[in-house]
Amino acid sequence: MRLAGALTRGFFGKGAGRGDDIAARTVGRLMKPRAPVSEIDPVLAWPAAILLTLGLVMVYSASITTAEGSAYTGYQADYFLIRHLLFLGVGLAAGVLVFRVPMGLWQRMAPWLFLIGVVLLVITLVPGIGHKVGGARRWLPMGSVYFQPSELMKLFVAIYAADYTVRKLDVMSSFKQGFMPMMAVILFVGCLLLFEPDFGAFVVVATIAFGVLFLGGVGIRVFLLLGLAALVGFILLVWIQPYMRARIFGFMDPWADPFGDGYQLTHALIAFGRGEWFGVGLGGSIEKLFYLPESHTDFLLAVIAEELGFVGVLVVVGLFALLVQRAFVIGREAIRLERYFSGLVAQAIGLWIGVQAFINMGVNMGLLPTKGLTLPLMSYGGSGLLANCLALGILLRVDWETRELKRGGNA
Repeated sequence: MRLAGALTRGFFGKGAGRGDDIAARTVGRLMKPRAPVSEIDPVLAWPAAILLTLGLVMVYSASITTAEGSAYTGYQADYFLIRHLLFLGVGLAAGVLVFRVPMGLWQRMAPWLFLIGVVLLVITLVPGIGHKVGGARRWLPMGSVYFQPSELMKLFVAIYAADYTVRKLDVMSSFKQGFMPMMAVILFVGCLLLFEPDFGAFVVVATIAFGVLFLGGVGIRVFLLLGLAALVGFILLVWIQPYMRARIFGFMDPWADPFGDGYQLTHALIAFGRGEWFGVGLGGSIEKLFYLPESHTDFLLAVIAEELGFVGVLVVVGLFALLVQRAFVIGREAIRLERYFSGLVAQAIGLWIGVQAFINMGVNMGLLPTKGLTLPLMSYGGSGLLANCLALGILLRVDWETRELKRGGNA
């Protein structure tokens, strides 16, 4: 009963509601039909555009052999390229549409979007409905494509956590009233993700939610306790789940079993070693020739390292760092104008992209245990690409609304 009460209070509770005040007063100005290109933040738009374009090129390079050698793809070398192009086109179109939605409307829809995400996760777990691959039930069939609700849930959690924090601003310092309801909600979502299982998505979702709470004013002592609880929970999960134990042991010494639990990591490390400073050249990877599994999805960075070298990896890391830093700047500027919801959403998106990119890069470099997380904006995968483009559209909207309000204030 306590859990149910916490879920109800955290989900539909009312609070300060400060984030929508200014946006509501300026709704006429914010509903302009379109924004001139000069008003789109270039420091945000250009890194995102370069990452999307480089991702398209590298997905094609990494997937040619896989596509040519599989009956599933009809032995067509451009199978993944065409689908990635279609996903990218849909994602960009969706991002443009999302850009036109005022942030005040996102705040009003936040609880319902979160609820939709939860329902989709539940449906995914239903046998006969959710699509199962390799022991994991993470996809919903939609015609000729498969949709992964956990990717969209990351965006919904970012929006809902920001809305929750704004509503609870006056009690965020209270462990019982500010922290516990959100923790109950996220634990419920985490259980759904772990049933799939999708531990990587759970880590990202939890980081987004609790990161926003921290930015919203929850004390550092609470987070130290949370970190301790997370460590204990992780140890228990590793002990209970055999596949997680295998990943941990394979991560600790991949060369002890290079043809078993350490197979992916050893070949990713070989790819990094072969790339040296400037790589073997675009298209010249050996590891993508059926040696490195998931070379166009989870281990795309290893192919980048082999073909473009340390310099190529450094460019990718730099672009992600610039994009994340810009997201936090946009969020801070919105908060300075008392647009709390918009600012927290922008920073939540920065957290999401930054943490997921960090984990993916760490896995590829052998710094973190293997997890099923793609490289944002770059890896092959329609659900992830769509969610990333939606997030970029919202981020650009936050920046544009802030510029509009500044201009109105100076008039």
